[in-house]
Amino acid sequence: MRRILTTFAALATLSLSGCATQQRSDTLTTTLNAYASTVRWGDFNAAQAFVDPKLRETHPVSALEMSRYQQYKVSGYDEGKGPTPHGDVEVTQDVQINLVNVNTQAERTITDHQTWHYDAEGKHWWLVSGLPDISRQ
Repeated sequence: MRRILTTFAALATLSLSGCATQQRSDTLTTTLNAYASTVRWGDFNAAQAFVDPKLRETHPVSALEMSRYQQYKVSGYDEGKGPTPHGDVEVTQDVQINLVNVNTQAERTITDHQTWHYDAEGKHWWLVSGLPDISRQ
């Protein structure tokens, strides 16, 4: 009887951890899709909401940086191979973003190296690498 209860407890634990992993994975998919949609629309003000609050507090986006974002329209957002997990609570992905300068109509492509971290307490994925750096040529 004791062996049956121990086995049952182990299976229950595995089942619950499997549910947690699936929920974390589903939350990641939802978060990455929402962020991609926000950036595709060029709404970098709204994209800031995906950035880790601690990072927003310590490194706020300046008015100059925000005005730089307004100089561009996003014409493409390609996730390539998608996110790569690094343990249970961190993923990275490299995204190609095509930008068109609204003043010159010149298009260029940047690579955004994203790092996402899972906050287990808040059950939320946060972008810890910040908004894409569009100042690089």
